[in-house]
Amino acid sequence: MSPPSSTDKKQSGIARVLGSATAGICELAVFHPVDTTAKRLMSNSTKITSAAQLNQVVFRDQANQGLGKRLISLFPGLGYAAGYKILQRVYKYGGQPFANEFLTNNFRDCFEQNFGKKNGKALMSATAGSLIGIGEIVLLPLDVLKIKRQTNPEAFRGRGFIKILKDEGFSLYRGWGWTAARNAPGSFALFGGSAFAKEYIYKLQDYSSATWTQNFVSSIFGASASLIVSAPLDVIKTRIQNKNFEAQESGVTILKNMAKNEGFSAFFKGLVPKLLTTGPKLVFSFALAQTLIPAFDKALGGEKK
Repeated sequence: MSPPSSTDKKQSGIARVLGSATAGICELAVFHPVDTTAKRLMSNSTKITSAAQLNQVVFRDQANQGLGKRLISLFPGLGYAAGYKILQRVYKYGGQPFANEFLTNNFRDCFEQNFGKKNGKALMSATAGSLIGIGEIVLLPLDVLKIKRQTNPEAFRGRGFIKILKDEGFSLYRGWGWTAARNAPGSFALFGGSAFAKEYIYKLQDYSSATWTQNFVSSIFGASASLIVSAPLDVIKTRIQNKNFEAQESGVTILKNMAKNEGFSAFFKGLVPKLLTTGPKLVFSFALAQTLIPAFDKALGGEKK
C-alpha cells in the first residue's frame, strides 16, 4: 500500500477528549434552553396559530408566569443533559478522527479509486462520521431521559435516575432503530459537509490546521446539511422518546398517523427553529471542538506524526 495521501496531523487521544468535552460543556451552558424549545415544538401535534398558543407550547405550566420563571422552565433535565451532551460530544467529535484514521489506513485506496483523491478524502471523513453516529445509540438512555424531562416530566413520577434504570431497563432503548437511522445520514452530512468545505473552499491539505474562521464556516455547511437530512427521522425519534415509559406506540404507527393527520409538512416540524437555534448550537460546538482539539494537542506537547 502506498503512503497515505492525507497529511492531516494526528492528535493524541487526551487532546481529543479534552477538546470535545470542553466544546460540549460550553454548548450546554449556552444552548440548553434553545434545545428545550425545539424539542417542545417538535412534540406538539397541534397547529400553532397565535403567539399565545406558542407561549403555551414552549413554557407550558409556566406560560402565565413572569419572564424569570419562564426562562427557568427551559432548563429541565439539566443533569441528564449534561451527562448526555458531554459524553455525546466526546464520543462523536473525539471518536470520529479514530474512525477516519481506520478508514484511511485500510480503505483509502478503495475510496480514492472510486471517488478521486479529494472526494475520497472528504467521503472517508463523512463515512467515519456516519459510523460513529450509528454507534451513538449506546448513549440513548440519557437522551431519552433528557427529552422526557424537557417535554413530559410527568413520566418520572418522582423517581430518581437509579430507580428509573431499574424499573425501565431496556425500554430506555425504545426507538433505537429510528435513532440509528437518523444519526447515520445526519452525521455523514455533518462531517462530510465540513470536510468538503475545507477541501474545496479553503483547499486545505491538513483539515486540523484550519483556523477558527475556517472551522466555523465549514461547520455551517456541515450542520445545515445534517439538520435538513435528519429532520423527518428526528421528529419521529422525539415523539417516540417523549411519551410515558409504558407507551408502546411504534415509530411506524407515529409515521402513519403523522402522514394521515398532519400531512407531509409534519415531518419537518421544528426545522426552521432548529436551523435558527440548534443550527448555531451545532456549528458552535463542532467548530469549537475542531479548533480546541489541535490546540490542546499543541499545549500537551503533541508532535506531528
